[in-house]
Amino acid sequence: MSHNNYTFVVEHLDPELGPWSALEYKTIAQESRQAGCHFILSSLPQSLLDSRDLRDLVTLGAEARSESIETYFSSKKDKICLLDPAAKQEMHPADAAEFDVFVFGGILGDDPPRDRTSELRKKGFSGRRLGPVQMTTDTAVRVTRMVILDQISLDKIPYVDFPELKVDEHEFTEMPFRYVKDNYGKPVMPEGMVELIKADADKAFDDLEFVDEVDGIDQLEVGKH
Repeated sequence: MSHNNYTFVVEHLDPELGPWSALEYKTIAQESRQAGCHFILSSLPQSLLDSRDLRDLVTLGAEARSESIETYFSSKKDKICLLDPAAKQEMHPADAAEFDVFVFGGILGDDPPRDRTSELRKKGFSGRRLGPVQMTTDTAVRVTRMVILDQISLDKIPYVDFPELKVDEHEFTEMPFRYVKDNYGKPVMPEGMVELIKADADKAFDDLEFVDEVDGIDQLEVGKH
């Protein structure tokens, strides 16, 4: 099967598009286009369809739709695979011959995980899982593409779990997800993601506030602004 017959769909399950998701979707759009595959963002509210972020994604090759996947792919439900952490069967290279469409629900990447996939599971799609460790959405699409297009089994993909990122000279932050490992042993992340993580960490630190000394001990409050 030609790569351009494969479609990756992210059902956007939030009313807004946060900066993390925007970077992940940009990466999915770029990598899908490079691989010769189709990328659809669906279930988008009109406010997002009209936004600059969505226009930028469309420029990168993404298709934006307000409908949910069961509407526009109603005739090929048996060819749709839901990436579902609760599925009993793991994704396998042989699934390349069984499915044309792989759907993700902005699903993977919550910490702690919320079972947001349940909204899609109710629609009766066949499910596959990508292993026991939470992934970001762009990582889940990347891993699926490696299994389906490159025919690499899940246990042969190089991973790095829960990597620590250096925020500054003294601070580190642990990412609670599994990533694909690059040739240098580093986690593959969207361009700009490390800077965003550092900015978020700096903001969290800025939210720390020292209050009056009580019994000779400085009491520290968090996020009281």
